Amino acid sequence: MPAQPLCVPFRLVEAEDYIRVPPSEFGKPLEDIAIQQLRKKYESRVLRDVGYVVAVLSVRVEREGKIIFGDGGTYHKTSFTMLAFMPLNGEIVEGVVEGAREIGMFVRIGPIVGFINKVHVMDEPDIFFDAAGRSYIGGRSKRRVGVGDIVRARITGVSLVTPRDSTSLTFRVIMTMRTPGLGKLEWLKEKKPAKKA
Repeated sequence: MPAQPLCVPFRLVEAEDYIRVPPSEFGKPLEDIAIQQLRKKYESRVLRDVGYVVAVLSVRVEREGKIIFGDGGTYHKTSFTMLAFMPLNGEIVEGVVEGAREIGMFVRIGPIVGFINKVHVMDEPDIFFDAAGRSYIGGRSKRRVGVGDIVRARITGVSLVTPRDSTSLTFRVIMTMRTPGLGKLEWLKEKKPAKKA
């Protein structure tokens, strides 16, 4: 089977917004004020149709601002570029195993954590959990994968959820390693025995 292409779910997103410059900031460079406000507002947040905002990279600010009656500040339109992480169904990603429990593994892929159910950890009929070693062992191959290992997986489900104790969106990402070409990177580098003619 040919090697599966590795996807990098990062992308650049162009956006527009307004910033408010308070009187105490008058005279300071508009770009400095804008990037500070936009980073505080957008970075480390999940936005629908954009993804997880990793960073606000650059900003352009209109020099002429607008004044609202009763407000001493000025409002300026901005155009800015964000680096965002958007996981998509079917993408092949690599990450580090951060946690392992009886139910499955938690794998960090970029700025978020995805989940792999126990039955999808490897292509084996019997998979055993080693609580002491925080890892899984294949019953047939005796291969082991656990916390700290680098793995390759395919995303099989992505949804946006709001945790009970928050009003912010977050990603729920489900993955599998139960396909040829996926799994612990160490396994993928192993040489397969040559077939007899």
